[in-house]
Amino acid sequence: MPDFLSPADRSALMSKIRGRDTQPERYVRRQVWAAGFRYRLHDRKLPGAPDLVLKKYRTAVLVQGCFWHGHDCLKGSRRPATNQEYWNTKLERNIARDAANRAALESLGWTVVQIWECNIRADTAVLLQHLRRCRQPEVVVQVANSQTLR
Repeated sequence: MPDFLSPADRSALMSKIRGRDTQPERYVRRQVWAAGFRYRLHDRKLPGAPDLVLKKYRTAVLVQGCFWHGHDCLKGSRRPATNQEYWNTKLERNIARDAANRAALESLGWTVVQIWECNIRADTAVLLQHLRRCRQPEVVVQVANSQTLR
């Protein structure tokens, strides 16, 4: 299907797309803040500058747009029909960079939670569940022969 916008109009539209403070990212931030967790935004000291960094829980949150990061949902699997070589290269490069950043974070001992745009409510619930588990203090039980179980 051909593009219904002129190249100038398409360029103007695409120039308005930003990588930070997107609507899905703002939604996740509101939910995490309301649940009582505090975070930093886009910490450049970490690989890939994750969207949210919960240093206390060593958790990095990546809020991913399905199209831009190649999710296997309906929105993510569609590719533009025009200028296919450019778009395929760009999107594959995004996917490879995401995988490298995730591996680097995990090798540093961080837990990485990826939240997809299409599953934002369910994925955010999983994130909050993970953070609540991290928040609970370890239960220490004294056994009769003075061994400590954790």
